[in-house]
Amino acid sequence: MMPNPDNLAEKPLSTGPARLVLEQWVSAFVQVLESMTDQRPKLEWHSAGGPDPLATAAAPLWWEQSFEGAGDSLLWVGAPAETWEYAGTLTLKVAGLEVVSPSEAQSTWTEILSQAMAALARAISGFVGREVLTKPGTEHPPAPDVRDWISIAIAFPDRVLPPLVAGFSPALAALLAAPAQEDSIVSAAPGPAESRVTEEPVRPSRTMELLLEVELPVSISFGKTRLPLRDVLKLTTGSIVELNRMANDPVDILVNQHLVARGEVVVVEGNYGIRIQEIVSRQDRLRSIP
Repeated sequence: MMPNPDNLAEKPLSTGPARLVLEQWVSAFVQVLESMTDQRPKLEWHSAGGPDPLATAAAPLWWEQSFEGAGDSLLWVGAPAETWEYAGTLTLKVAGLEVVSPSEAQSTWTEILSQAMAALARAISGFVGREVLTKPGTEHPPAPDVRDWISIAIAFPDRVLPPLVAGFSPALAALLAAPAQEDSIVSAAPGPAESRVTEEPVRPSRTMELLLEVELPVSISFGKTRLPLRDVLKLTTGSIVELNRMANDPVDILVNQHLVARGEVVVVEGNYGIRIQEIVSRQDRLRSIP
């Protein structure tokens, strides 16, 4: 069930210190999605009314998140099928899978949410002045006493997705509505979520089982050259083919035919190996895609 657009209202979460925490969370959410999908989406949020019980056709996949160090605070995130299927499928295809089942896409979506929830916990930590951590989440619909909601619009470069909806338990809403601690790190003025980037990197989640089982071919490229067919037919044992790099230049490390790193050739117990010297930038990786 998604929020009723006719029931939008100004809520405490849209003003004051709560807004600063949510802006920081949404900015970190952008980073999580970008790191998983290799595309930078645009996320915008606003306060919304509660879910419309009549909107059963768009019933989302609910995720319930609890926190350690934040009392009884709970957060529920609902994602329509189109949204979690697209984000989960895109992530796995970037990782090298050509065919993705709905169950695999759903598991990957929960992984994306886990990383986003960790980012929210860090934002809350800075706000309250003490460490707040995420507990294991679960698929569960929101409690009936939830009164504070936000809607999060997601737009990828080539597709606009149905929005997420997030519900805050009374304890979490009260926590975010309280005055911020003096040493709070949440001090930036509100602005467009996509224009602010948190400096702290997103911590990797403990649950990456699905992606960790994906097998990818790894190859080493010592160089390339182009030869006319007549010269190829002349090649015999002992022929020398000149490559497009010097002998002391680093070699390319390809994963799934995409450039990911460069390194030097070493010998380990009689076997050739590669010592990684450089992880290439995102721009170089994109240029390596045929």
